[in-house]
Amino acid sequence: MDRTFITTDQAPSAIGTYSQGVLAQKTLYVSGQIPLDPATGAVVEGDVAARIRRCFLSLEGILKAAGGSLPEVVKVNVYLTDLAVFPTVNQVMAEFFSPPYPARAAVQVAALPRGVDVEVDAVAVLR
Repeated sequence: MDRTFITTDQAPSAIGTYSQGVLAQKTLYVSGQIPLDPATGAVVEGDVAARIRRCFLSLEGILKAAGGSLPEVVKVNVYLTDLAVFPTVNQVMAEFFSPPYPARAAVQVAALPRGVDVEVDAVAVLR
């Protein structure tokens, strides 16, 4: 199987043993994005909406680097340390996606890397 490993400065560098994205044929698997500033690697400051927004901006950057775009996303997974912010996820996600929306799961977890409160990954099928 042909695979292309996607790297871009529009998303934070990997902080572990993973690629930002892997393109296998026309399917792009985007690794979990936490709210890190791509330029500094620091956790984004501000409210939870700013952190969620940063995750989606990173996801968008990886998609673009692979030759894709947000409308090609078919599945999003959102990991939260507090499901009480779920309405904010919906508000921010609506800034990036239009109906029909991709499939999605939202899961509360005990902890995430770097002590952040949100992580987002995705799968896209590129045209």
